[in-house]
Amino acid sequence: MIYGYNGKILHVDLTTRKFQVEEPDEAFYRKYMGGSALAMHYLLKDMPAGVDPLGPENVLVLALSVLTGTAVSGQSRMTAAAKSPLTGAIGDSQGGGFWPAELKFAGFDALVIKGKSEGPVYLSINEGKYELRDASHLWGKITGEAETSIKEELGDNKVEVLQIGPAGEKAVRFAGIFSMSNRANGRTGMGAVMGSKNLKAIAVRGKKRPVAADKAKLSELAKWGAKNLEDSGIAGLAKYGTAETTGANQTSGTLPTYNYNSGVFENWEAIDGTTMYDTILRGAAEGKQDRQGRDTCYACTVRCKRVVEINDGPYKVDPHYGGPEYETTSTFGNYCGIDDLAAISKANEICNKYGMDTISCGATISWAYEAFNEGKLTLDDTDGLDLTWGNADSMVKLTEKIARREGFGDLLAEGSERAAKKIGRGTEAYLITFKGQEAPAHMPRVKRSLAVVYATNAYGADHQTHEHDPAFEDDFEFYAERMAVLGFTEGTEARALNKEKIDFTVATQQMYSAMDSLNLCQFVYGPAWQLYGPSDMVEVVRAVTGWEDVSFDELQKVGERRLNMMRAFNVREGLDRKNDVLPEKLFKPLKGGASDGWKIDRAEFESALDMYFERCSWDVETGIPTRSKLDELGLGWVADQLA
Repeated sequence: MIYGYNGKILHVDLTTRKFQVEEPDEAFYRKYMGGSALAMHYLLKDMPAGVDPLGPENVLVLALSVLTGTAVSGQSRMTAAAKSPLTGAIGDSQGGGFWPAELKFAGFDALVIKGKSEGPVYLSINEGKYELRDASHLWGKITGEAETSIKEELGDNKVEVLQIGPAGEKAVRFAGIFSMSNRANGRTGMGAVMGSKNLKAIAVRGKKRPVAADKAKLSELAKWGAKNLEDSGIAGLAKYGTAETTGANQTSGTLPTYNYNSGVFENWEAIDGTTMYDTILRGAAEGKQDRQGRDTCYACTVRCKRVVEINDGPYKVDPHYGGPEYETTSTFGNYCGIDDLAAISKANEICNKYGMDTISCGATISWAYEAFNEGKLTLDDTDGLDLTWGNADSMVKLTEKIARREGFGDLLAEGSERAAKKIGRGTEAYLITFKGQEAPAHMPRVKRSLAVVYATNAYGADHQTHEHDPAFEDDFEFYAERMAVLGFTEGTEARALNKEKIDFTVATQQMYSAMDSLNLCQFVYGPAWQLYGPSDMVEVVRAVTGWEDVSFDELQKVGERRLNMMRAFNVREGLDRKNDVLPEKLFKPLKGGASDGWKIDRAEFESALDMYFERCSWDVETGIPTRSKLDELGLGWVADQLA
């Protein structure tokens, strides 16, 4: 008997409308565990190099893991992967909610989607059965409307719907894939890939719960999480959401402001998570926000998802579309010098209605704001919108123009890097992009390891690819027991970018990579402040799968395998060390606050890259994985592709 997973992967060819059910063996699942590593297997096997990201030859993989759908916190997540239309490199994005668990209940562990439908369709999967249905009447509908229509059409309100909005249909290059109209596989443009295939949605319904090998142990782990939540490092995150970190970032000078020119924002309290909790969370007026304003994912005790409701003023917000996370309050807020929480929440709602990544959208707008304030853009360029720092109304209007690809928004829908190349006039100097993807709200000039991770990460800047520097610096003593599992008995000095910091970076990057293959929430599992630590992660895998000899080292190898496969994919697309660069802005000093004057040193950065590639066993000159490393990871077939 297999535990945790179904042993079935559904292949869908939208061009021919043919289906195939693959039944991989146990060794396949143990090698990849699921999620991102499993997706990379199919992308490297089934997609030739050099395809158009928006063409039918691109392959879209939606993958669960061996843990998805089990009764423990932090497991109901799904990876979407394909070639990215934003970067031209590998695209990879994780999302949560209830859809991942429901797909597992419906009988499948992953979907491999190829080709392009002649017209709009949606895929319905119910109790192991599947069919393509016409979606012409859904094309153009925002996410909430389409979700309601699909549930009514299928006659089942418990159907979970994963879909794209109009932004994905119009190939906004940072369009995401959404479930519940507010849970996003947001980054790298996977919604544009899905839209290019004329696939509007995937509706799933099932009742086949995965069986755990050791139900008692899994129940024990789940109960431990619920009991210890309030005393854990994520108690504040659970109550106030990720935006509770705004104040801490302000204090340390790592709150990106005015498009990464400063690390502090004078009016940060107006957009902090505690302010959101007290004012605009659903039920706040009656003191019921803990029950009405906090949502969760399947079987998770944390309940960190925000639900915002605003019924008065110029920016009314429907609670169906959730509420902003820290990255969203930052990119639409301090990035743009905006302290209007209602306007930020409205921009978040627009992104969720139309299906866009809030990070790339907000950061692209902040690039436009800086270009305007520096006199490189005029009112003629911006359709008459005044992009003076702090103008909330223009930010909201521009967000919708991007979603609709109207006027100036049509250009920004290409992402800031393409927009800068088209406009010129020196606007390239204001970019904060890595491999074409806009930077999230954590700053490499303060957290130095982020410079290396943002530059080398296969799908561009991403703040959830390793543990941040404080856990290895001032806060190390708080996490010493968990860090010891990773092999670290002491930390290093603040703002170091030495060999010890690189070792920490790679080790935690491999753990986060393993979590993206196990599809575990990185707020619930991790090497430091999270609810569950590295040893707990091993125990969960053992309890679910029955693989009693699974070790932390084996899971680290899964993570390392994924990182090498992603790197190999990019090499096939012509990317190597020459693409592992930082935007010029990071070599210029920050202004104000605790981080005043801080910048990246070029020589130190290049030296850190050398150490990083050595630590990964990649060629230092090119950044290409060596054959010996790929063979060690059981990826000889990938080495053959590179050869």
